[in-house]
Amino acid sequence: MRRLWAFLAALTLAASLCGLAVQAEGWDEEEEISLYSLENVPTPLPDPNATPAPTPEPEPTQPPILQPDGSQLITITAVGDVTIGYDVEHERKGYGLFDRELRSNDGDINFIFRNVKAIFEGDDLTIANFEGVLADDTVTVKKKGNGSFRFVGEPSYAQVLSNNSVEAVTMENNHIGDFGQAGIDSTANAIESVGVVWSNKDHMGVYETQGVRIGMLAYQIVPPLQSYEMRADELMVKVAEDIALARQTCDIVTVSFHWGKEKDYAPRNSGDYRQIDLGRAAIDAGADLVLGHHSHRINPIECYNGKYIVYSLANCSFAGNNRPDDMSTFIFQVRFRIKDGAAATDSFRIIPCRISSVKKDNNLIITPYTDPKDIDTVLNNMRLNSKGLEYAVEKYPLEWE
Repeated sequence: MRRLWAFLAALTLAASLCGLAVQAEGWDEEEEISLYSLENVPTPLPDPNATPAPTPEPEPTQPPILQPDGSQLITITAVGDVTIGYDVEHERKGYGLFDRELRSNDGDINFIFRNVKAIFEGDDLTIANFEGVLADDTVTVKKKGNGSFRFVGEPSYAQVLSNNSVEAVTMENNHIGDFGQAGIDSTANAIESVGVVWSNKDHMGVYETQGVRIGMLAYQIVPPLQSYEMRADELMVKVAEDIALARQTCDIVTVSFHWGKEKDYAPRNSGDYRQIDLGRAAIDAGADLVLGHHSHRINPIECYNGKYIVYSLANCSFAGNNRPDDMSTFIFQVRFRIKDGAAATDSFRIIPCRISSVKKDNNLIITPYTDPKDIDTVLNNMRLNSKGLEYAVEKYPLEWE
């Protein structure tokens, strides 16, 4: 039955994409491009004051699906910053960008992923960087001011992850601590309550699929460093130690870094901006994949010792700006082949996207590009900014090879 539904979903997505390819050439700035089936009825957002439902029992892991050679293929999808809720420094609760878009979508929290849900459902694991806090008013603290941003949403918003096949998130970034330890704990509890795995510098997330255990580690290094953050050389030691521990119980190990400088289109490698050194050191220590974010911009990808380093996944659904000066992003997908107890990187592809389904403003709905000109802009951007990277990938496939 699951295979039948997956097949029907694939047919629906293909039909939608074919229709959009014709429409995109005349895309009006106010016209919304959507892969959302009209048959889908929005699910009203639950009352945040209602008694929460009991945590559902996790479903049994999917049994192994063997390839003709006896191996298994595990597909991992990665996206960048997911920032939902309102900014307490600049917005009034109920009237921010996210709140306005939520109301315009009839209170259906799932609107942000409606154009990529089928992609997320077609893999074995989807990982996002969750940048913000999910908490009620009891953890709100005094505003920081000075142009700072602090994002908070209702704990019930966590359902947008589980409802749309986002199985794991990283919670190590420069906004997760904006409301203190109480905010961190509240966010972790909200995410756990919907069955989603999370990771930070002190907590490895583990997700099992097809009998394969995937360990996820997450760290941040965003200069100027805060008192609780490690310097790059110190972080390298911790990362190597954590990877060694993860390898004892996990078949695949991913490492996520919140790093670099905002609005950079390429990684830096000086002072504590040692992104290249950190990424390669993680691979040398045994990581199978390195994922980066923080710059809000697309960065190139390296293939180092047969493993991929994705320096920046940019934004995914970002409520921090109603009109960013660059709304391009991409979805990264990689396949691992598991055979005889060992995992090897098989292939990757990217899906160029816009963080909005309309051109002029940011409506928070991440949407795959269909216009070849938009797709080429993303590809050319990544190629141009890969100059100087010794192990930059030669091409960015849009389909599996």
